[in-house]
Amino acid sequence: MSGSDADLAAAWEAEAAGEAPPVEAQRVLNQAEIDSLLGFDEGPAGGEASTGMQKIISSGLVSYERLPMLEIVFDRLVRIMSTSLRNFTSDNVEVGIDNILSLRFGDYLNSIPLPAMLAVFKAEEWDNYGLMVVDSAMIYSIVDVLLGGRRGTAAMRIEGRPYTTIERTLVERLIQVVLADLAAAFDPLCPVTFRFERLEVNPRFATISRLSNAAVLARLRIDMEDRGGRLELLLPYATLEPVRELLLQQFMGEKFGRDSIWETHLAEELWSTDVDLSVVLDEQVVRLSEVMALTVGSRILLTCAPGAPVQLRCGGTALFEGKVGRRKNRVAVRIDREVPRAAGAER
Repeated sequence: MSGSDADLAAAWEAEAAGEAPPVEAQRVLNQAEIDSLLGFDEGPAGGEASTGMQKIISSGLVSYERLPMLEIVFDRLVRIMSTSLRNFTSDNVEVGIDNILSLRFGDYLNSIPLPAMLAVFKAEEWDNYGLMVVDSAMIYSIVDVLLGGRRGTAAMRIEGRPYTTIERTLVERLIQVVLADLAAAFDPLCPVTFRFERLEVNPRFATISRLSNAAVLARLRIDMEDRGGRLELLLPYATLEPVRELLLQQFMGEKFGRDSIWETHLAEELWSTDVDLSVVLDEQVVRLSEVMALTVGSRILLTCAPGAPVQLRCGGTALFEGKVGRRKNRVAVRIDREVPRAAGAER
């Protein structure tokens, strides 16, 4: 018996005995493949499209592109900051925006590169908070520039130590300048005041929203010749909710659902609309039995004396008062005055 026949006979004997045929060993995924499948191989703030389960989880986030006016506000912020930071540092400053993305607040807190300074500020008119993060390179660069460091030399960085009072004070002055510029960037859209609250170095102490809430993150790049760093602005969607309708506009001053051509045409046509005016000589309150008793030939006595004023009404609204007279064999009413209407009646 050949080898193939022996294998076939062994399989028949195993099947007859009720045993399952041998199964090949299943392939086991390693940790890298599992992370790639779940979409954890890239950081949440990477800005790239994630895959797998992470993409499904993040699909519920609102994209910042649904608020097109917000991108215009950040572009205006970059232009304003370029001028204000030049005046603040007395140096040549270039400000650019790297990207604008939406992410969960908790994911951003876990991705903040430390050490850094986190400034919590409040939007007074919106009654909510925002977050500004200044990275380590930007902190040392602004300290070096404001304290007269030499140009052409990189700022000295001493990691692993807490920030000094001078460093915190200088960075706070920078934050005040940026917040004023941010308020100026929002000013054409709506007036808002951003008030600096506190400065933190631990991200957990800068929690201004639920970890699962969506937020908009704008990454700014600030270059001062051979020095510079990054500054990040995070605004939760809950903070932007009071001005959400304004941020949905495609351009400044846009009014959704309105057509100026149609409004003009409607206004012109209203002037040529026919309305009925009724002259009310007298009003009386009578019993229902008296109304039922009226027959052909019955007389209704009016209490209106000759020359007494009468009302002109349109529907149930009194418009004018006047006197009844005659003009060219026709009964006429001369309007004497306009009846004042209450505010509720005008609406």
